[in-house]
Amino acid sequence: MRRYWEIDALRGLMLLLMTVTHLPSRLTDPLGQPFGFVSAAEGFVLLSAFVCGLHYSRIGLQQGIEPMRRAFWRRALTIWLVQAATLLGVFAAIGALGSRIDPPAVKNLLSWFLADPQAGLVWSLLLVYEPPLLDILPLYVFFMLLSPWVLAFALRHGWTAVLLASVLLWTLAQFGLSEWLHAAAARWLGLPVPFHETGAFNAFAWQLLWFAGLWLGASRNAPSARPLRSPPWLVALAIAVVLVGLYWRHGGGHGQAPFGADVARNLLFDKWQLGPLRLLNLAALGVVVLHFGPALLRRMPRLHRLEALGRASLPVFCAQLVAVLAVLALQGDSQVARPWWGDALLLAAVWAGLQGVAWVTARWAGRGRTVVLTGGAA
Repeated sequence: MRRYWEIDALRGLMLLLMTVTHLPSRLTDPLGQPFGFVSAAEGFVLLSAFVCGLHYSRIGLQQGIEPMRRAFWRRALTIWLVQAATLLGVFAAIGALGSRIDPPAVKNLLSWFLADPQAGLVWSLLLVYEPPLLDILPLYVFFMLLSPWVLAFALRHGWTAVLLASVLLWTLAQFGLSEWLHAAAARWLGLPVPFHETGAFNAFAWQLLWFAGLWLGASRNAPSARPLRSPPWLVALAIAVVLVGLYWRHGGGHGQAPFGADVARNLLFDKWQLGPLRLLNLAALGVVVLHFGPALLRRMPRLHRLEALGRASLPVFCAQLVAVLAVLALQGDSQVARPWWGDALLLAAVWAGLQGVAWVTARWAGRGRTVVLTGGAA
């Protein structure tokens, strides 16, 4: 399978931006939602889904549906094992740190686990209890388990029904589908995990982004596939939307809350619910990138360091998560705890560590061997 270095570099960029956003420093707020009211998480999920669609649909077309399903399930199992190992490591480290120091920033993130470690461990391994920062890989496991059934249906019957169902599910999520299902599970099944501990990402909303990316990737394997292009009027409209979003986010004095303290209107741009105006901003960015990106890439040198991060997306994501939790435990969550040069040293050290993880992963995979690390993290 041909590997798209451009996609790897973009995923590496998204990983780097997520790392800077998660680490408490003076760059956390400026680089949070850097593309208007769109964060690196949306870009990474969409790109990962695109790669999954491209790779796994080819398996389905060339080898059959059953091999494709098994490949999806193997990847889902790998991501679950990584999530389990990360959880066990974090929980063990917090248990050890708790007897020596008092890291309030991390303890606040893991308050439900600390109140009942046994229940926290069991429900976290079942991917129901999802502490902050540890709630991204469960989203991927969920999508990777659904994807073989959805992709198999789409390969046989087309994507129209799939995308309509996905839009309907996203719409229901905007009106409280997740809360309703959680309340029903708590009432009828005795689910003890509070709703706010089940992860910040609304999976029923974010599935729209995933399956849109899966469709785009799978469409590239169609015999009649043409380059993804938009008419000039749509490109012009998208440019206008992107410019308004960028100014509103960075130059209009609104910061990351587009409507200030107006909670109801901020939901229109909400990240966790994937609000409708956020989707509009993301779609406009996609149109602009697809229109201008190819010409720009022809004039740019290959970004090998970002490519390396993107190729090793899963281990790199876990490494940045460990780095973020270590900083929170040792130095707290204040964004001004260090002088500017301290922030620079911290970011440089984490960057070097991530590059080291990417290098070790490439060596482990073997020189000259193409390894597809799809669907790694958000």
